[in-house]
Amino acid sequence: MGAQLRVYKRRIRSVTATKKITKAMEMIAASRVVKAQRKVAASTPYAQELTRAVTAVGTGSNTKHPLTTAAETVTRSAVLLLTSDRGLAGAFNSNAIKAAEQLTARLEGEGKQVDVYIVGRRGVAHYNFRERTIAESWTGFTDEPSYADAKKIAAPLIEAIEKDTADGGVDELHIVYTEFVSMMTQTALDARMLPLSLDEVAQETATKGEILPLYDFEPSAEDVLDALLPRYVESRIYNALLQSAASKHAATRRAMKSATDNAGELINTLSRLANAARQAEITQEISEIVGGASALADATAGSDK
Repeated sequence: MGAQLRVYKRRIRSVTATKKITKAMEMIAASRVVKAQRKVAASTPYAQELTRAVTAVGTGSNTKHPLTTAAETVTRSAVLLLTSDRGLAGAFNSNAIKAAEQLTARLEGEGKQVDVYIVGRRGVAHYNFRERTIAESWTGFTDEPSYADAKKIAAPLIEAIEKDTADGGVDELHIVYTEFVSMMTQTALDARMLPLSLDEVAQETATKGEILPLYDFEPSAEDVLDALLPRYVESRIYNALLQSAASKHAATRRAMKSATDNAGELINTLSRLANAARQAEITQEISEIVGGASALADATAGSDK
């Protein structure tokens, strides 16, 4: 019984130490998700207004441009997958990777060649383990992305969209990221960034009752689109990075809270088992003392006779 009691106490100490770690990680994630939410709220209006400006330029001119004009025959696509550098976030990374794989399978089913670009060590590790080709990858900043990180990611993607497919370029660009809906809900999404679907944006604007402004282009609409292309891609990627960061912190907070609660329940269970073992040990000791006293009394009575 004594050995079993020591085992229970050792496990209780171990689980208690783990509970302290998960509680600390939960508190850190809770503080980070608030900051990430503020950054998302600050960047979203800029990305939306830039999209409206591009839509207005595209609908107000007949210029063929990679930003607004789809290729007649799409043969090559690029997919940008956003994951995190760290785990302990529940199904956050696996959901994003699953969405990217489904998108890739759909594009390949349409006869398109797919180049995959990945942000985050988890996504890179997943593809490397399965020996899948990665066009380019970026790591080390997913918890707190900056606009400079978005520019670094956007540069090779813009270069690829401006090239001919015969020279290694792509006809369209898709992005897979996790949208932050609330502290309890984060959804993995895939969206086409380039070329921009003017009809969808115009329909969304009409639904909201908004009217696109009219522009005069100087020197030309094509030059305006050339200037807007990098800013549009960078702003969309930056907003997606912030959405993914906020989603990751929320998922980590939820996972660590669950782990902390489970650790508390396990400690309670082990404490009950330890108490039962201790009571059994005390009962056995009492029984041995009583049995010894009875044997001694019987021996003394026998010697008196």
